[in-house]
Amino acid sequence: MANNTGRNQKTEQVVRKNRELTAILEVSRVLTASFDLEKNLTSAMATLGNLLEMQRGCVFLLEPVSQELRIAAAHGLTKQNIEKGKYRIGEGIVGRVLEKRDPMVIPNIGEEPLFLNRTGSRPEKDGISFLSVPIEFKNEVLGVLSVDRIYSKKHGNVDDDLRVLKIVSSLIAQFVRLWGSYENVEKEKENLKRELKARYSIENVIGQSDRMQEVFASVYRVAPTKATVLLRGESGTGKELIAKAIHYMSPRSKGPFIKFNCASIPEGLLESELFGHEKGAFTGAVASRKGRFELANKGTIFLDEIGDLPLSLQPKMLRVLQEREFEPVGCEKTVKVDVRIVTATSRNLEHYVSQGKFREDLYYRLNVIPIFLPPLRDRDEDIPALIEYFLTKFNNENSRSVHLDKSALQILMNYDWPGNVRELENTIERLVIMSLSDAITPSELPDSLSVRRLKSLNKSVSLVTNIEEIEKSNIREALEKTGWVQARAAKLLGLTPRQIGYKIKKYGLEARERL
Repeated sequence: MANNTGRNQKTEQVVRKNRELTAILEVSRVLTASFDLEKNLTSAMATLGNLLEMQRGCVFLLEPVSQELRIAAAHGLTKQNIEKGKYRIGEGIVGRVLEKRDPMVIPNIGEEPLFLNRTGSRPEKDGISFLSVPIEFKNEVLGVLSVDRIYSKKHGNVDDDLRVLKIVSSLIAQFVRLWGSYENVEKEKENLKRELKARYSIENVIGQSDRMQEVFASVYRVAPTKATVLLRGESGTGKELIAKAIHYMSPRSKGPFIKFNCASIPEGLLESELFGHEKGAFTGAVASRKGRFELANKGTIFLDEIGDLPLSLQPKMLRVLQEREFEPVGCEKTVKVDVRIVTATSRNLEHYVSQGKFREDLYYRLNVIPIFLPPLRDRDEDIPALIEYFLTKFNNENSRSVHLDKSALQILMNYDWPGNVRELENTIERLVIMSLSDAITPSELPDSLSVRRLKSLNKSVSLVTNIEEIEKSNIREALEKTGWVQARAAKLLGLTPRQIGYKIKKYGLEARERL
């Protein structure tokens, strides 16, 4: 009889240990199921209740600002019970466990005056034991874990329960700390997205001219829609900037913005870059890889220089535009994407279509909403504001305080900027870095700017194809306007006396030309 009793006790112990192990493994699993703090902690408390009969499990976390313990998750409590569960450090059993960082066991909460029952979840307190352990991570106390228990012989003992609760509290501490890191990263991502959204919002794109206001109006109308947009304009006019503005002003602003230049990749690799490939699809494809369209899912893809897309890929691009689906290279499985397509080109697509270099049906699919970005020479009233913006930017980056004097500014205003805003930006950056003084004078400007100066002096320069003849004509006209006084002509042209003397000699402009 004694042997049977002993065997039964050992069997119960084994069963108990197995339940404990199962409970700990299940708690570990539910805590790593997601980054939903309340859901995971509630599931962990439910596991303790279902497998170990630990009732009304609560996870109290310390609020960093108020320094108050609040229930973050619980099992067996109503929403109203949970809202009442608040303790200051040192208050009640829970507050003392946090303060002392030591577990506490109350054999019978009905006989313990320190037990406050603040949640009101225990109308009958007699016979209920209360176990509470601190939640700590690397010597930092994060909160408290508590459970109710009704003991009998088959339920094990307090020491077993405390051992299990300490293991569970350790798992909870690791999850809470990991969740905190995750939340910080998510906040940083959202802050970055807000910064990008502010950076590329139309309000921050410089352009007060009528031409740019027309562009802005078009962006405002098209951004909230799903329509495909084709940005037209010369190189350097800011097509990528406008594409980003369309994305960040759209309902897709929280999704990815993927940019790709169709002219930057060899034709043989272009299909793989855009649509992805399977492992072994071609030599060197050692692993599967997503293409740009798949990476842009739920967001926007910006395809720059779409006019350089090879004819061989244009049917596949047409299908993506029509059906939003494609097959990666070497794969038979069709991939569907939810993506907005914004394209840009500096090419004459209509000419390409007439020459058979660009599919007509693809052209019409891309050209749903065309937006034309004017060259800088057609909105010269924006140049002063652009110069001021770039000066501020590069002065801050290089700890300088460079500015342009009036003569130098006038020269930049008269230049027709064939490289558009990008050329202006590069010029200002070079001037800020290379200037020996804080005031930039005409003598410090690049010689290349003189080629296209004095537009107002010669209305027909655009008809002249020889650059040297243009410069010679401008110098002669300036000399005639100033009575062949070289110093005055140099000032008019934004040159130094040495520079104009050299150019007069170079072009053979002698005083006898006045005769």
